[in-house]
Amino acid sequence: MGVDYMEKKAFVLRMNIGKDISVKGVESGEIIIGWSYAEGLIDEKLTRWEFREILHKTYAGPGDNYRASGGWAGSMWRFIREMNIGDLVIVPSGNSFYIAQVEGPARYEKQFVADDTAHRRKVKWLNNKEPIPRKYAKSALQSRMKAYQTCVDATDLIDEIEDVIAYASKDDKLNFAQELRQNLIEQTRSELCSGRINDYGFESLAASVLKSLGGKDVTIVSRNKDMGADVLADFLVAQSISLKMAVQAKHYMPDPPVKKNDLDQLVDGMKFENADIGWLLTTGSFSDEVLNYKDKLKTQGFIIELIDGEQLATLIVEEGLSATGLSNPDDD
Repeated sequence: MGVDYMEKKAFVLRMNIGKDISVKGVESGEIIIGWSYAEGLIDEKLTRWEFREILHKTYAGPGDNYRASGGWAGSMWRFIREMNIGDLVIVPSGNSFYIAQVEGPARYEKQFVADDTAHRRKVKWLNNKEPIPRKYAKSALQSRMKAYQTCVDATDLIDEIEDVIAYASKDDKLNFAQELRQNLIEQTRSELCSGRINDYGFESLAASVLKSLGGKDVTIVSRNKDMGADVLADFLVAQSISLKMAVQAKHYMPDPPVKKNDLDQLVDGMKFENADIGWLLTTGSFSDEVLNYKDKLKTQGFIIELIDGEQLATLIVEEGLSATGLSNPDDD
């Protein structure tokens, strides 16, 4: 019996148990998550508080509050309690991702505790078990694949996920619109890394992207006032809440990858400007050090999004560029 589309949910699951084990999951026909020493989580009688308490007692250090264990519990709760048969699961792996459809309930396999892969679910891997290039996904889905928590809900992106499944599985040539989109993204990425734009120009480009996304009072920070934020913008949420964004723009073409000290600069800028959220934007890529450090900063209250060259090119193609009011203050 098929699953009703309206009831289907979607999730992003980072299968990184110290290392990327997505290939192992594809081979075994399973999705896998860690926290293996927290035995008893699949007991359906557990309340959410009892569920979190098991994780806290197993993994939290002396004096730790419940903030970190609350995040762990959220990921595990989604994996064990919220996923249902028929749901879709995105599993990022490097510059690609796999898509699975859940086929079985959560299980706890004691024999896999030592390598931290005891919590598992049976799945059917779609797209003939082949990875899909991340560039096929729209920007919102690319962003969700870089979410802080190990397992996050992505039901709001289910249309994008269904589209990318159809897109990747086509045996015939792409239709004109798909081919045009892909060519535009690739050409935009190439232009970003061509060397035709300098650091000042890249900051101006970042400002135009923010404007196209609905940013208000977008400002390029003068170099003599730069405390770690290159561009500032305000975003209105729910027509009532104004959030300030600070952007650190790194024009690397495409190497070297952005390092931890670049993220430290953004954090300094967020503190100085009293920003609510931050973007670290680059034409290149991010080192594993940055990805891990971003996760640690999240626990300290810093909400930061990492936008690499591929996602930036996708954003530009999907959202366009605003060309108004983008003069650099250092040119005045």
